[in-house]
Amino acid sequence: MAVWDNLTGQADAIAIFRAAAQRVPSGVDTGKADTGAIGSSASTVESTSMTHAWLITGPPGSGRSNLAFAFAAALLSPGTPDGDRAAARQVDARTHPDLSVLTTEGVIIKMESVKEAVARSQYSPSVGRYRVVVVEDADRMVERTSNVLLKALEEPPERTVWILCAPSEADLLPTIRSRVRTVRLRVPSVADVADLLVRRNGVDPIIAELSARLAQSHIGMARRLATSAEARARREETLRTALGIRSVSSAVNAAARLLAIAGDDAKAITLELDAAERDGMLRSLGVEAGQSVPPGLRSQIKALEDDQKRRAVRSLRDGIDRILVDLASLYRDVIMVQLGRERTVINLELLAELRAASAAGPPAATVATIDAIAVARQRIQSNVAPALALEAMLVSAIRRPQ
Repeated sequence: MAVWDNLTGQADAIAIFRAAAQRVPSGVDTGKADTGAIGSSASTVESTSMTHAWLITGPPGSGRSNLAFAFAAALLSPGTPDGDRAAARQVDARTHPDLSVLTTEGVIIKMESVKEAVARSQYSPSVGRYRVVVVEDADRMVERTSNVLLKALEEPPERTVWILCAPSEADLLPTIRSRVRTVRLRVPSVADVADLLVRRNGVDPIIAELSARLAQSHIGMARRLATSAEARARREETLRTALGIRSVSSAVNAAARLLAIAGDDAKAITLELDAAERDGMLRSLGVEAGQSVPPGLRSQIKALEDDQKRRAVRSLRDGIDRILVDLASLYRDVIMVQLGRERTVINLELLAELRAASAAGPPAATVATIDAIAVARQRIQSNVAPALALEAMLVSAIRRPQ
């Protein structure tokens, strides 16, 4: 099985990375000359050639991280662009000795983490052709942290490859953008995402299509909706809550309810992971289940708990943002109904309610609500209190039946 098999809708990007992975790094003797990618011509050598730093951009859910780790597995496999099972398993478990992963479960990537990754990038590969450093969410670095990464990209070791992921090039410093090769991903189709859910997760085709459509082809969100009935129920409650707003007081109450839904969703995501992490750390420290933690080990447990709290903050923010994205899809559907384009509706299961909402106001009011959702997302990213941002946004969503 090739490392590319669990990707969907990115044939052009896969072709670029597969061809680059096939090229032999300088200094590695394979007994044959590096003639470039099979089937490549002079006009395509530049786009398929290997370089020391890549940037994968694309909207959330387009599969940036999945493609980055598939490329890493291909680079770390011995001489095959499709990867081998041993390397792929190690990359999936993040245990390959020549792989470093720079990510964050908090709001930003810490400078200390970047410095550590830069230091590791200077080592020569131990078992593979390359040393690979994957930076997920490269847009979550503040400027001074980005400058530390920039120095590593300016003077890279011969056989180290950096793979950065971000929503767009504009999210990174211009000096970093000038030192990477960018590969842009597109949003996969609903059919492609549904097929992936059936193939990879064994989801029922009807649920897979529903989840892919409601997630608007966001692969990660589609998987969550497909595998969690509770997540689907919370999403439906979110939309019905917004459709039921008839006054300022109901808008304020709706904002409080949406915050509670986001909190419940965040807890569902982090609770199981937090418990597993704590149990794993206690086992590694030799502490039996039910045994009190010795004083000398409590600082390590405290550090883990602090990391989990930071992850909870980010998870809540992400949950609120998912709610706003869902609301944007709702009012996009309302305006489609108002314009006579019902066949393009995303939330088909709410078509009767969408028709009622479309009759309760002009298209201009719906556009104003969509604009208010975009403003609310920006405000929350700027650390405005989520409750206030949601209340201000939902006031614009008031619909009074005619």
